Amino acid sequence: MNRCLTPRQQELVDLAGKLADTFAERAAEHDRDNTFPHENYDDLRAAGFLKLTVPTELGGQGATLGELVPVLERLAMGDGATALAVAMHISPIGQWASVWRTTKNPRLEDLLRMAAEDRLIWAAVTSEPGMRNDMTDARTAAVKVDGGFRLNGRKSYATNTDVATHCSTTARYEDAEGGPRLLLCRVDLNAPGVTRHRTWDTLGMRGTQSNDIAYEDVFVADEDVVHSLPVGHLDARVFETVWSWAMGAFAAVYTGIAAGALEWTVGQLAPRGKGTDPLVQDTIGECEILIESARALTYRHADEVASRRLFDLGVQEGIARCALVKYVASNNASQVMRRLVDVLGGASYSRKLPYERMWRDAQAGIFMPMGNQAARKIIGASALGVAIAPVVGFDETGHDSRAKR
Repeated sequence: MNRCLTPRQQELVDLAGKLADTFAERAAEHDRDNTFPHENYDDLRAAGFLKLTVPTELGGQGATLGELVPVLERLAMGDGATALAVAMHISPIGQWASVWRTTKNPRLEDLLRMAAEDRLIWAAVTSEPGMRNDMTDARTAAVKVDGGFRLNGRKSYATNTDVATHCSTTARYEDAEGGPRLLLCRVDLNAPGVTRHRTWDTLGMRGTQSNDIAYEDVFVADEDVVHSLPVGHLDARVFETVWSWAMGAFAAVYTGIAAGALEWTVGQLAPRGKGTDPLVQDTIGECEILIESARALTYRHADEVASRRLFDLGVQEGIARCALVKYVASNNASQVMRRLVDVLGGASYSRKLPYERMWRDAQAGIFMPMGNQAARKIIGASALGVAIAPVVGFDETGHDSRAKR
């Protein structure tokens, strides 16, 4: 269905569409060869998309979450892997930008200017083998040393690290005063002790090259520990930045994959006169409804972030609302892919056609943070008025926050 976009959104979507059409031509090769699409990043850089969410006063385009969402969706219509990879850069930069607008922190300003000058590409490196990625704890260990910390551990699903220069990462500081703390750190991916391990060989999203990252005595200066919280707590700053931006971005990517598959399917069926078949109409209609439902929820979410109404709900309720957006989008996308098989038949199974790659890419959304089970748990608990963890609120978040029992 046609979308109701603002002139600014439409301008960005039109530009994203040109890129997406080019990326679609390359997607099969990168999927087959399990390689990262570096040439797509050259195109994104040339179009100014790598600085899309950098504030205009710092040299970027100043895109809001509401402007980022349709861009990621349109990119994903061409290549879901590229869209997901670049979301790991554009979304964190938008998160930092939102903090900078409030704090005017000079170190954040330097980081954002580096992004505006194409000297920095970001990645979010927080997942770990065998641990749910809910931003409350980590197995990576941080040990205090003069001037900072030494990090040791291994991260998985490190999307975008084939091209990223820096990342945000998490580590557990066991000996902190008042009890263990989760540190959120900035790490130079070319720093001594950082190693990329080629582990990525998956069903879908192959072009993201989300390989493992190992830290061996990696030094992080005190000033690069950008935030910390008591282990096992839900934190207001993490909610305001990571959850509010990342869930909207992920939702857009998976909605875009489904929308691309639907567009391709219509393009296959309509020229063959299948549009008059009531069964085809029923299937296409259901898929349109699923996609538009996800879009509506994602756009509402972006509006609630921009107006800051979301942050008036409380930390757990707000995170639950973020999880809902991503949950609906990723599960609706998977349902769209399954439903379209009914009208595509064997064309959905051919490696020579793009549909089967889109289907495989869409499956990743179901377990990406926040995964289905974790999302249902926090949504259900919030509806029941049950606290799933202690909360660090907006009035106390920061390095001085204290653990609660």
